[in-house]
Order: sequence, then C-alpha cells, then structure tokens
Amino acid sequence: MGERLRDKVAIVTGASRGIGAAIAAHMAEEGAKVVLVSRKIEGLQAVADEIRGNSGDATPIPCHAGRADQRQDMLDQALKAYGKVDILVNNAATNPHFGPMLTIDDRAWDKTFEVNVKGYFGMIQLVAGHLQKRKAKGSIVNIASVVGMMGAPMQGVYAMTKAAVISMTKTLAMELGGVGIRVNAIAPGLIETKFAEVLVGNEEFRKMIVDRTAAGRVGQPRDIAGGAVFLASDESDYLTGDVMTIDGGWTLA
Repeated sequence: MGERLRDKVAIVTGASRGIGAAIAAHMAEEGAKVVLVSRKIEGLQAVADEIRGNSGDATPIPCHAGRADQRQDMLDQALKAYGKVDILVNNAATNPHFGPMLTIDDRAWDKTFEVNVKGYFGMIQLVAGHLQKRKAKGSIVNIASVVGMMGAPMQGVYAMTKAAVISMTKTLAMELGGVGIRVNAIAPGLIETKFAEVLVGNEEFRKMIVDRTAAGRVGQPRDIAGGAVFLASDESDYLTGDVMTIDGGWTLA
C-alpha cells in the first residue's frame, strides 16, 4: 500500500468498471478511502469487494450522477461513512448515439448532456460547496476525452460534451483556485473498456488507431489511473486548469 493519498477521501463516479474502477482501485492502493458511485449497486459491490480484498477501504453508493436528489443523498451517505470528502473524480459518462451528428434524436442528446455535463457540474457544485464549508483544500479531476479537442465523426455529440467538460474545468479552476480547490481534467485516448467496445471491437478502426499511436497499442484503464492519482495528490499542488492528455501519442500524428 502506498501513502500518496493517505487520510484522503475520494468520490469516484462511474466506478463499477473500466476507467472508474481502475482509478478507485489505484486511489485505494495509495491510502484513500474511496466512495464508489454508479447507477447500479451490483457492479459497485464487486469493485468494493476487490478493493477490500487488497486491504483498501471502499463504500459503494448507487447514484445517478445526472439527478440532483440522488447526488445529494450520495454525498450525505459519503459524509456519514467518512466524515469528509477531499477528492472528486467525475468519470461517469454515456454515449447512446454512435453515428452522424445530424441523425441524433432529442432523447439521446438530452441523456448525453445530462450525464456527461450536468452530472459533472452538479457533482462539482456539491463537493466544492462541502470543501468551502470546511475551508479545506481539495482536488477535482474530470475525465474528458481527446475527442473533445478534435473533430470526432460518428461521436459528435459525445465529443461536444467532452469539449464542454474541458471548458468547465478551465473556468472552475480560475474561480476556485483562490480557495484552494484545484480542478484538472484528463483526456484519454482510446482505452480498452466495455464503454469503448464499439471502437476497440472493430478491428479496422482499432488497427487505424494503433498504427498512428506512438505507443503502438490501445490504452488500458490502469494507464489513466496513474494520472488521476497524481492530480488528486499533493504532488500536483501547483497544477490546476490543466488537461492531461493520456493517449499513447495518438494525437501527435
């Protein structure tokens, strides 16, 4: 067990699998008490059991990040369990429409923005408010995407939400820096997760990405977890408003 996040409490959304589960596990390895958040308890329980099996401390709390009442209830439960929150990792995301932008319907549009933008912002409002009430320093890490910084055919609306997350990160970093709350983002490239299955499972697309990626491979969830731990820790105390690109060099080409 490490100690980079010793005595810290972290909320990680979208923690039932993939990038969120990897971040939560790595934070627990570094000494953090971790609140695991996702819509369904089943996947969270498995992640919590694994963390506890490795001598970590984790509490699973089901919550739809896009719903204000559920967010507040989640925070209340987290504070009851651990007494405070120091770190927020906004990772929960959805992408119900894969296809040309102009073919998306209102329902898919609304769902994408509700989870990917409104959910992130609502979680930040809650945690930042809690930190300010405590007069405590804190770290917020938003998981964005490289597609939020480039054209993204077939993923256009999802990419729009990630561009919004990047903008949100920079503005909140400026607004909250004076009270000791740092806000940074990570922009992953293509990561091998169930969420990205439509991309990583397509051999032609996968080969196209790998061929232009300096690292010569698709990323793994653990590749993102290290960056999140760094941004959450005191090692990055003078870093805010940054977008850390972790894509194996995909966007270099």
